[in-house]
Amino acid sequence: MMQVVGRALQAISQEDNEIQRELSAFPENFTFAMKVLPSGPGLMLRKAADGSFNFLSDSEGEADLTIYIKHIEHAFRMLSFQESTATAFANDRMVVDGDISSAVRMVRALNRLEAFILPKLLAEMAIKEYPSITLPEKLIQGARIYLRVATNFLSEQRKAA
Repeated sequence: MMQVVGRALQAISQEDNEIQRELSAFPENFTFAMKVLPSGPGLMLRKAADGSFNFLSDSEGEADLTIYIKHIEHAFRMLSFQESTATAFANDRMVVDGDISSAVRMVRALNRLEAFILPKLLAEMAIKEYPSITLPEKLIQGARIYLRVATNFLSEQRKAA
């Protein structure tokens, strides 16, 4: 699931103008990681010269900003959209290693991503405040994100073969 979220963040950073503005504050080669403690799955992204984020297959190594989810059960609750990121932070289920304002930017990006790729009813449970997006915008952006995620997975499979 972390791979899907990582690739979806890559896709939305290439597609959505609001996310591009939000992430423009990060310097080139800035790395973001999200990992499950103690040794669970994770994701890592690096900001490219064009301003988008690229998913890195290897989530090991140091990142400029890392959000650690304290337990696999907490990660499951977040990634299955039973608990919002804001609620998880409030319930002390995550730890940030890095700049807090950068973590807030990444959480806003995650929230916008969830608003586009999830049905509205589910997204309203998963995020603190549902953004004002029209149905056509949601459908078009959601389709573009899913298409980029699928294309990314397929290109990785071709490289591995």
